[in-house]
Amino acid sequence: MTEDRFADTAGRAVLETIRGYGVDAVFGIPGTHNLELYRPLADLGIRAVTNRHEQGSGYGADGWAQQTGLPGVVITTSGPGLQNAMSAIGTAFCESRPMIVLSPGVPLGSEFADVGTLHETKDATAMVGAIAEWSRRVTSAAEAVEALHDAFTLFRTGRPRPVHIEIPLDVLESAAEVPAEARRPRVLPQRASGDPAALAEAARLLNGAERPVIVAGGGSVDAAHEITALADRLGAPVLTTLNGKGVVDERHPLSLGSNLRLAAAREVAEDADVVIVIGSKLGEAELWAPRLEARGAVVRIDISPVQLDKNLAATVGVVGDAAAVTAELLALLPADHRVPRELTVERAAIDAEMRETAPDAVGLAEIIVDALPDDAVVAGDSSQIVYMALGSVLRSARPHALLYTPTYATLGYGLPAAIGARVAQTEHPVVTVIGDGALMFCVNELVTAVEQRLDITVVCVDNGGYAEIRQNEVDRGMTPIGVDLVQPDWAALATAFGATGRRAETPDDIAPSIRDAIAAGGVQLVHIPTQRQD
Repeated sequence: MTEDRFADTAGRAVLETIRGYGVDAVFGIPGTHNLELYRPLADLGIRAVTNRHEQGSGYGADGWAQQTGLPGVVITTSGPGLQNAMSAIGTAFCESRPMIVLSPGVPLGSEFADVGTLHETKDATAMVGAIAEWSRRVTSAAEAVEALHDAFTLFRTGRPRPVHIEIPLDVLESAAEVPAEARRPRVLPQRASGDPAALAEAARLLNGAERPVIVAGGGSVDAAHEITALADRLGAPVLTTLNGKGVVDERHPLSLGSNLRLAAAREVAEDADVVIVIGSKLGEAELWAPRLEARGAVVRIDISPVQLDKNLAATVGVVGDAAAVTAELLALLPADHRVPRELTVERAAIDAEMRETAPDAVGLAEIIVDALPDDAVVAGDSSQIVYMALGSVLRSARPHALLYTPTYATLGYGLPAAIGARVAQTEHPVVTVIGDGALMFCVNELVTAVEQRLDITVVCVDNGGYAEIRQNEVDRGMTPIGVDLVQPDWAALATAFGATGRRAETPDDIAPSIRDAIAAGGVQLVHIPTQRQD
């Protein structure tokens, strides 16, 4: 009788709907209240990845989403499980990543009861709604399924950001009463095209431009082909944010990489007579400066109209999908390619500034990058080695080859994101480069990777704690406090988790250790101790 009772619950209807859109993996932790979200997974062919903390579940889902183009799905239990995922939800919002978070909630009629039930939370929907695109507490299985269809429409037609669906426990465990047809994926709308008048004005500006420059952000990652064609047509240099990294192959002669944090790179954009900003809010966290100034005209293309004047007012703003609008713009430009702009001087200035800013980090990043396969997916973390060096040194041939969170910048992202990327695909090797401080936030996920039988190499750059914060304290005349941290034997710790630990004793050991780790397969950790520079 128990099996009959749970044969077709709201939980099954929800997961069937998600599976119909192509999602074949979920990240989370089973708990007392969410079991009916887990019951149908095996039957539906959905892989369950059990992380060791729900923050890792969110970051795993994010890494998976970036490799598949589908929303990452997180299943939490009520109360603390959902709260543990909040950092990942905030990250997905700030970085504009598609994510669906499913959680149970108190039964209908028990809202705000405050009677001490297990995991009771004052208002979970309001809590998540404060940082997600939207959060809905549904009252039926049909409403939950409808919310999912709305989510997939949002991800196709709007700025992709996380959504949360809270399903009351009594609804979750009750018969679904949702017809099969309602659970099937809906035909998604066509990608939004641009206003003809705005497109014509943008084309007019570009036809008259002598020094056009393209700035591409995270909202442009589905438009790699079109933006590359636009750069070739205009002979225009391309700069990207870190979220837009690889939109144009960074080995392309017109690419200046994801270097907007460097003044020499920003100067190229600021000196343009027309700068084309595609899918970026030009946020301070990406620029490392209050704003990008523009001496010439500004053409902005974005799916969200509120972005068109954010941080830099548009001369012409075109609302629409980056790929669709860029293709329409190309059709309005002369077919002949302009002579590509020579960028030798600009590249030299960018490189010199990068090396002057962080010479030791850049040198180490070059050693690490030289050891990686050209097609590797690299998950970074909010660690000096990444934001001071690797983000610039690594030259990505495609979007999402570097997984990173430049705006929310949470410690503990790299390893679980690498897990998600590896679950999503086996075509490209997966490596995470992460500082010791960040790795301590997610070291428990080593055992997740081992349990899932994944091939992942973890490169741990150990500077003895929170080195940048230590320097911040010194610069303020403080005696360093709370930043010099006790370190485990990293190689031994990895081995204890069932992985293989290695220690690069000298700089000459680093590249061979990384290459050997990747070739060996399984979960590998390469520990690189570095000497702090006071």
